[in-house]
Amino acid sequence: MTFSGSSLTRLLLATTLLGAASAQAQEVNLAKKTVTIYIGNTAGGSYDLYGRAVARYLGKYLPGQPTVIATNMPGAGTLVAANYIYKVAPKDGTAIGIVTETLAVEQITGNSAVQFDAANFNWVGRIASSNNIHFQWHTAKAQSLDDVKKIETPVAAAGAGNISEVVPKLLNATIGTKFKIISGFPASAEGMLAMERGEVDGTAGSWAAIRTGKKQWLEDKKIKIILQDVPERAADLPDVPALGELGNNEADRQLLRLYASGGAIGRAFIAPPGTPAPVMKALQSSFLAMTKDADMIAEMQKANLDLEYAPPEKLTDEVKKTLATPKAVADRAKELLAR
Repeated sequence: MTFSGSSLTRLLLATTLLGAASAQAQEVNLAKKTVTIYIGNTAGGSYDLYGRAVARYLGKYLPGQPTVIATNMPGAGTLVAANYIYKVAPKDGTAIGIVTETLAVEQITGNSAVQFDAANFNWVGRIASSNNIHFQWHTAKAQSLDDVKKIETPVAAAGAGNISEVVPKLLNATIGTKFKIISGFPASAEGMLAMERGEVDGTAGSWAAIRTGKKQWLEDKKIKIILQDVPERAADLPDVPALGELGNNEADRQLLRLYASGGAIGRAFIAPPGTPAPVMKALQSSFLAMTKDADMIAEMQKANLDLEYAPPEKLTDEVKKTLATPKAVADRAKELLAR
């Protein structure tokens, strides 16, 4: 086989670029660095549980085996952390975060706390899908959604980007519930404490966090779960209504399904936009390897925590689908949420 001068030049250039890319990928080394996992909520909830679990195991698989630490950065329903990762955090692989699964929903519905374009985040991977639940303390007068349609029910909420505030607002506007939303709690842990003290009747949180951290509540029937924020009822909560099945008309159902769809994103980890491709590949492959770690699997099983890995490509596709939500649906959410 013979090559013309131009063909040979192109071949040599392609070979050079391939070699450079390969060398660059091999150069990713986080030895002697500290990787920080920013957790968008306070301690005690599923974001914190999963964030700290990843911090314990991820360093073993990252190139150079760096130290990995977890730090809480709560505020605005995890959007403070999301904004930090988007605008401020270093792009060298030393900063990743776990924030709300409704990143894209908050963007298209005009949440004023959003300072990012969800399409530009780099996804590291998902550790587990999520099912957020709404529950009432056992002494509350309202013990079902039907009861809440008749009885004003104060509930603790963790900011305008959190399902504990958004979903009750939407249900008030669509199916006629009478949730009285008490906002300003940093995260679900503080809301649950207020519920225990009798300051509110109920709140919302992750089913995974309740199963692990509040098992005694379930055994002693201290709470009644009245709603799960998923498209269809979960197998382990067959008697609890799902958000995706509610709504008196198709317009309402479309709106509520938008907020029921976040479970596919679940407890996923993001990295800043502009993080170099070789660094992202190292983060992503290390994350995947971590989810197969026998010790981590055993720890998750012992803690009754789900481990349901999903790749970055799936998470990117889910965000794209949400960002493509019909304008009429997004505009209605803005109107009902007064954004």
